Parts: sequence; C-alpha cells; structure tokens
Amino acid sequence: MVPKSSKARKQRKFLYNAPLHVRRKLLSAHLSKELQEKYKRRSFPVRVGDEVEVMRGEFKKRTGKVAKVDLKKYKVYIEGLTRKKVEGREKMVPIHPSNLRIINLNLEDKKRVEALERKLKIGESYGEKAQSS
Repeated sequence: MVPKSSKARKQRKFLYNAPLHVRRKLLSAHLSKELQEKYKRRSFPVRVGDEVEVMRGEFKKRTGKVAKVDLKKYKVYIEGLTRKKVEGREKMVPIHPSNLRIINLNLEDKKRVEALERKLKIGESYGEKAQSS
C-alpha cells in the first residue's frame, strides 16, 4: 500500500496513480485516545458521518461531521468549516485527513464494525495461544 521508494518523484507518482481501494486507506486519520484504547488501533479510514476534530491549520480545535470525502484530491470536507468567497458565497474548506482526529465513528455499516473489531479478535486469539502453551 505504501510506496517502497524513498524518492519523492516515485512517491508522488504512486499517489497520482493509486487505485480507489488504496486511496480510501490513505485517507485515514488518528483516533481519539478513548477510541484507541477501545479498538486497540491508532488510525482508521475517514468516512462520511464521522465526527472529527481539526488538529492543525486555520480551523484548529474546531469539530464537525464529515460531509464529503474526496478520493481524487485526498481531502475531507467538514460541516460548518466554510470560507466566504469574494462573490459572497460560502464554500467548504478541504482538509487533509492527517490534520484530523476522529472523535466519534459512524458505525451504521456492519462491515465497518467488523473491520474495527477484527484486530481485537486477533489479539484475543494470540492471548489464548500464549496461555495454552
């Protein structure tokens, strides 16, 4: 998933040519401390409906729900984070997911819940093997 080359040119090429299933994983954000302890993982792909907090930039410490995830531009749009254009219209501000922290996950999708708990199940099975030997 991650480019193996240390050359910036090849890394850039990897990002431009990445297939959609890889792009989705590249749009991951860190989980809050509570979610990290609960799910035993540091980050998870951002999805529409997740509640996030902006960690860096102009909108630092602002929270909101994810309104749109742009896989082509690798950006996330959050409800309430807008910028006023010269013509007077409000426009949503794109933010890179590395500058976000997920506070609340959208768990309406059963497959997403399974993916979150998959790592917990693996950890439990390793614990059982260690105890039995």
